[in-house]
Amino acid sequence: MSKVAIIGRPNVGKSTLFNRLVGRKLALVDDQPGVTRDRREGDARLYDLAFTVVDTAGLEEGDPETLAGRMRAQTETALTDCDAILFLIDARAGITGTDRHFAAAIRRAGKPILVIANKAEGGAGRDGAYEAFGLGLGEPIALSAEHGEGLRDLYDALVEALPPAARLDPDEVEERDPLVLGEEEEDGSVLDTTKLLRIAVLGRPNAGKSTLLNRILGEDRLLTGPEPGITRDSIGIETEWRGRKLKLFDTAGLRRRSRVSEKVEKLAVADALRAVRFAEVVVLLLDATIPFEKQDLSLADLVETEGRALVIGLNKWDLIDNKSDKARELREEADRLLPQLRGARVIPVSGLTGAHVDKLLEAVVATNEIWNMRISTGRLNRWLGPVVDSTPPPAVSGRRIKIRYITQPKARPPFFVLFGNSVEHIPESYKRYLVNGLRETFGLIGVPIRLSMRSGGQNPYAPKKRR
Repeated sequence: MSKVAIIGRPNVGKSTLFNRLVGRKLALVDDQPGVTRDRREGDARLYDLAFTVVDTAGLEEGDPETLAGRMRAQTETALTDCDAILFLIDARAGITGTDRHFAAAIRRAGKPILVIANKAEGGAGRDGAYEAFGLGLGEPIALSAEHGEGLRDLYDALVEALPPAARLDPDEVEERDPLVLGEEEEDGSVLDTTKLLRIAVLGRPNAGKSTLLNRILGEDRLLTGPEPGITRDSIGIETEWRGRKLKLFDTAGLRRRSRVSEKVEKLAVADALRAVRFAEVVVLLLDATIPFEKQDLSLADLVETEGRALVIGLNKWDLIDNKSDKARELREEADRLLPQLRGARVIPVSGLTGAHVDKLLEAVVATNEIWNMRISTGRLNRWLGPVVDSTPPPAVSGRRIKIRYITQPKARPPFFVLFGNSVEHIPESYKRYLVNGLRETFGLIGVPIRLSMRSGGQNPYAPKKRR
């Protein structure tokens, strides 16, 4: 698919245009300049044109080792890979020295360049758009990404700049429906391995999330460095592993709520939480040198609350001595501190060296299968009978609670309904007893278990009485 890169100085509306083209608010937008750091890709549609649009950080000068330098390297990669460039200026501010610097840099890329005078609504905006002729890059396109004005002119220019294959056949225009973050799927008992498996990587700042994902992808696709909090947007990247299609979401590092004060960080946190809600498996990445801090446990609890499957990754494993003893100790610690997700897979890994990355992905795929598991009502009731006979629920106000049968109406996560007489009065301790029994008997590790009580109903598996 053709690629179009959006380039421009900070705060000219690059992310707003990106969101307009993909039809969803995927990129963070704020008045503060420099919000975007990684390059973000999305499936764009403009009338009958279909292409990949790339939101970039900019072309600020800086040494390669600095954050600005690493952001620039990401943008230069986008320039190399793209088929056309949308060069944005702020029509209300007019042409600046930084705009001229950017124009010189992108001219060297040798790609078709479309000058977009954004924020061109109103008289002041139109005057600024004419000023863009001075860049010597052709006729500017007056546009308002926020209000959707000028998109027809942008379309006409892109038709000229992109190869003919970017245009859809008329029959495809209505049928094409790209899978993007935010799309929900129906619960189902059959696991379709041809569909994208969506994986969100969650953790505290500086746990090494972007470094690990770069190792999985086999390239420096995501911005990394020693500075905590580099990642802001939840970046979704498709890849393939052992024939399985994956969509990996890098998320912002999440600190305790009391420490989150800046507006941009609040937006980044909200974006990370949205990635969790629409993932199927969440990899909670811990720093193995300081694991299971309070914030790690809060994040695990969030994953359980949202009903997602969980795999715990112990990153920076290359820094650990006595690895076998430490691994056993941390697995026991996980069971003790996270009883609601007892048995969750804990995988030591090193994003820096690549050690055990395949084991982590094997655990993700296996846990996703459990998350999708459906257990037949017959198997469930053959388990339930002896369990209730050996340890019946406690009586309530002198009245005995009678459990008749159990069934699983849906998965993702496994959801069970218990039928019987006065089962709504079953205490929480007995519910935990049943949930732990389900988890242990049917191998439901690393996934939340939902248990609902419903009074009434006859057990369809009870022996029929003869008349």
